[in-house]
Amino acid sequence: MSKRILVTGGAGFLGSHLCKRLLDEGNEVVCLDNFASGFQQNIESLKDWDRFFLVEHDIIEPISLECDEIYNLACPASPVHYQHDPIRTLKTCVYGSANLLDLANHNNAKILQASTSEVYGDPLIHPQTEAYRGNVNTVGPRSCYDEGKRCAETLFSDYKNRQGVNIRIIRIFNTYGPNMHPADGRVVSNFIVQALKGDDITVYGDGQQTRSFCYVSDLIEGMVRLMNGPDNFTGPVNIGNPSEFTILELAEQIIAKTATRSKIVFKPLPVDDPIQRCPDISLAEKYLGWAPNFALPEGLDMTIPYFAALR
Repeated sequence: MSKRILVTGGAGFLGSHLCKRLLDEGNEVVCLDNFASGFQQNIESLKDWDRFFLVEHDIIEPISLECDEIYNLACPASPVHYQHDPIRTLKTCVYGSANLLDLANHNNAKILQASTSEVYGDPLIHPQTEAYRGNVNTVGPRSCYDEGKRCAETLFSDYKNRQGVNIRIIRIFNTYGPNMHPADGRVVSNFIVQALKGDDITVYGDGQQTRSFCYVSDLIEGMVRLMNGPDNFTGPVNIGNPSEFTILELAEQIIAKTATRSKIVFKPLPVDDPIQRCPDISLAEKYLGWAPNFALPEGLDMTIPYFAALR
């Protein structure tokens, strides 16, 4: 049955892929974005669909519309963007979540929160399970995002427990693929853009810090499965690729795949940058039947041409 689905942050990297997936499934999609970090180009092809509607709005302000489901992806996710205006980032996480939870309550709609692995901070356990409560600095340069997302999870939980709102919470680990903003400051996009230009590839620290990289279509599949899954499994649930790489290994793979003459240069590690980040996806496997399909080399092969075409 076709549904009317609101996707906030729908012009962003993940949001645009989600909108396309939901349209392909026959749904009516309302894409809401204030274009603070969203990219008009990401949704240009979607405007031809008669079931696609674009609303320019900031979720810090309340909104009234009819919908059956809400995916809340409306928050800058890269440090470059969320640190640009940290107060607005925190308000987006907190005020925005409250406004959307009120909207879900009014419409008796299901609502999914796109949370983040950043709620674990610089983790003291490895890999990270959903039961881990995190090691987060409340007053650091990343705190507006980390603590904002943690508070949003609390709001979702309280709306569920006190008002019966049908919620879902997904914790997203590093994700990459086409539609990433070329200047978003994330490691995969940074390295690819630098390599394609022949510039030095900037590695922070000694490059031995680790990340896991999930291709975007795998992430979207996990998100949709959680929304459509049983009401007794609301999360939080980790969605990410548990294959772990050092940042130096990532740089070396991108250098090889782009055949660039770029050299790797090292710079000081930013404050509160996590040393390890890798998901335990046992809950996703058990309750959603989900695991990623694409390994990093294959995903990079599908991502590099997107950035090459932007030049």
